[in-house]
Amino acid sequence: MASDGDDLVKYITEKVVVYMEDPRSSRARREATKQPWSEKWFGMLPLGMSLWRSSWRHKVKD
Repeated sequence: MASDGDDLVKYITEKVVVYMEDPRSSRARREATKQPWSEKWFGMLPLGMSLWRSSWRHKVKD
């Protein structure tokens, strides 16, 4: 990402400053609307798999 350590320190410092200047209420609202980690890492695949599994279970029981 950064070829020089100074660039990395500058990037991290900017992120921390933006986070600290953001009002607490907006941070809390943003954290409350976070998506689950499975969606963040794998997209809609976990939801699709769970729907497929539930429909498959209903077919097997019938």
